[in-house]
Order: sequence, then structure tokens, then C-alpha cells
Amino acid sequence: MAVTAITPMPVTETAYGTVETVTVSAGDATKDSQKIKTTSVEMAVREYFKDIPIMVAVARCESQFRQTLPDGSTLRGKVDPRDLGVMQINTGYHAAEAAKYNLDLHLLEDNMAYARILYEKKGTQPWNASAKCWNRSVAVR
Repeated sequence: MAVTAITPMPVTETAYGTVETVTVSAGDATKDSQKIKTTSVEMAVREYFKDIPIMVAVARCESQFRQTLPDGSTLRGKVDPRDLGVMQINTGYHAAEAAKYNLDLHLLEDNMAYARILYEKKGTQPWNASAKCWNRSVAVR
């Protein structure tokens, strides 16, 4: 199984923990399925937000490109457990609005779709808590 190499990003400390992009080679693939999942999510995020590179940086800082945990449950924020998934959408503020669009924030595609809606309405403001991390990202430039 071939996995595309990923350009490493600097390790950064955020409110959600240490952010570090995982590089996966074919040899690692059989050893660590969580790395493959993380890489697959990262590739999906990069593709979905290829027209909005700042959102790729936001996802890296907010979730380390993770939608789920190794046990299959949806990633929740450490600071606020209402923050959900790869884009750390706060369900306290956004669950009802996401439901109006028939989006399930537990699903990767819907989490990203709602993040795009938020971005189109408010820019990066909903992710200001992690701005120290993503604002200086190479992906922004």
C-alpha cells in the first residue's frame, strides 16, 4: 500500500495539545493504522479546502487532522468537549445551525462542510482561540 508523503509542519503547542503532522511511509502502514487514518483525514482536508489554505492550517492546529479517536469515537476538544471533529466545531453554538443544513458534525465530510459555511459567514473568527498556531502557518502564505 503506497501512501503519499506529507510535508512536515513544525511542532507547535496549542490549547489542544502538541500539533505535529505525521509522515507515513509504506513500511509504517502495516504497523500503525492510526497514522494512516490521520494521513487520510489530512489528505481529505487538504483536498476539500484547497481553495482556502488557511482552513487546512486551522484543521492542523485544532485537531492534528483527526476526526476520530482510535476507539472510533469522534474527537472532542480538551478545553471544551463541545468542540467536535477535525474542525473542532462547537456544538453548543453550532449544532442547531448544522442540523438546518442536515449536517452531522460527527461525520468528516459534514464537519468540513459546516466549517466552510462558517468560514463563508465569519472568516476565521470561530477559530480565533487557536490563531497563534495557524496564523503563522506556511499554508497561510
